[in-house]
Amino acid sequence: MTKLFKNVPLLVGLALAVGLLLFSTTSIIRFTEVGVKTTFGKAGGPEDILDEPGLKWKWPYPIEQITKYDTRIRLVEAQSETQQTADDFQIIVQAFLSYRVRDPLAFFQAFSGAGPRAVDHYRRAENEVMRDLLRSALGETSRFEIGDLFSPDGEGSKLDDLESSVRTLLEEGGESGEALSKYGIEVVAVGIDRIILPEETTSSVIQRMGAVRDRLAERFESEGRSQAQAITAEANSNAEKILAFARRRADEILARGEAEAAPYLADQNINPDLAVFIQNIKLMEEAMSKKFTLIFSTSDFGMQLFDPEILNKTSGRLPIPGSVQDAGLGTGLTGTGGEG
Repeated sequence: MTKLFKNVPLLVGLALAVGLLLFSTTSIIRFTEVGVKTTFGKAGGPEDILDEPGLKWKWPYPIEQITKYDTRIRLVEAQSETQQTADDFQIIVQAFLSYRVRDPLAFFQAFSGAGPRAVDHYRRAENEVMRDLLRSALGETSRFEIGDLFSPDGEGSKLDDLESSVRTLLEEGGESGEALSKYGIEVVAVGIDRIILPEETTSSVIQRMGAVRDRLAERFESEGRSQAQAITAEANSNAEKILAFARRRADEILARGEAEAAPYLADQNINPDLAVFIQNIKLMEEAMSKKFTLIFSTSDFGMQLFDPEILNKTSGRLPIPGSVQDAGLGTGLTGTGGEG
């Protein structure tokens, strides 16, 4: 037991030595990382790219070293820059760029001089390359007028076209600088996240937008009047067609009725009085076959007995219409054929 305790420091030292040896000869590549193996600080070729996750073996530093890059998307924001539009307006534009490391070997060769750590490489790439190229590419703003970027209806804005132009310059290069693909960088997205208008530009833009809205209002009113006139003209035309059809149809019905009545009229013209008498008889038959009401005046002959005031006029004696008493020749009632 005493010998065992005496060997503890030796065992601990041996364990530490093994741990240090493993730490210096191994490296773990996560599934979100890609590594570049260097020998004495230099990468030889594609075989030095470690893109498979897992445990990787290497010679201890400084013989070999593995630099690991995160392959997830990273974000770079450019500082606000004053840009001039095609119609000489000054605007302040702020943009952003999202990217990922697509070619770790090219990225390492371009930025390994910044230091041994991957974070140093990212810092140089973002500060000295990407931000400068993004600010330079924003010069594409000069190809657009202020009205293209700020559309009154919100649908005709060419802000997407500006973002596409900036991204194309970053990916393919051009007069504004080199392509980011040369550095092993893949551009994921480019966006304009803020545009600030100086005070004098704001006033001019508001006036121009007001003029544009006035023109739109005049155009819509003109189109409305034109459509109203077209609708009125079409309604009037349809009405004339309907009336013409109705008149034509009425004339046809009238002509057919006259044609059908012609034989009867010809027969009635042989003896007009007889025709009138027959029509009167038919009228009486049709009238008597139904309930009807006749209205006569009490002043008509024979209707005096129906007068409500007849009792007051005769002091309770009812005259017989047509009698001598009714004529004022006597006061007694007599029969129709008797003497008074």
